[in-house]
Amino acid sequence: MAIQKILICDDAPADLANIRNILQTTNCVLIEATDGAEALKKAKAEKPDVVFLDIVMPGMDGFATCRALHEDPDTKHIPVIFVSSKNQKADKVWAQMQGAKDLIGKPGDAKEILAALAAL
Repeated sequence: MAIQKILICDDAPADLANIRNILQTTNCVLIEATDGAEALKKAKAEKPDVVFLDIVMPGMDGFATCRALHEDPDTKHIPVIFVSSKNQKADKVWAQMQGAKDLIGKPGDAKEILAALAAL
């Protein structure tokens, strides 16, 4: 799969910046959102090739956002990779049950994030 456009969603500015800095090395178009509702809107409008998504966010959390993405015919094909402080074994299992391809523990280093992207 040729990745050309990536949506990053995190409510913490430092974590958003960290992921942005790592993904800038891919030369992909980066789109940003700071909550689940905004991520859904941007995913529908921008049609990214992948979504990097935080779990713990105000309002709609990442799990609900992932489910909503996969229930919508326009966005159900978009792979989701969680980058979250919730990275216990149970969280990883639950993330997969919601349709996510992977869960990376925060802050997420470049090697892990780029490997998850390459695995798509």
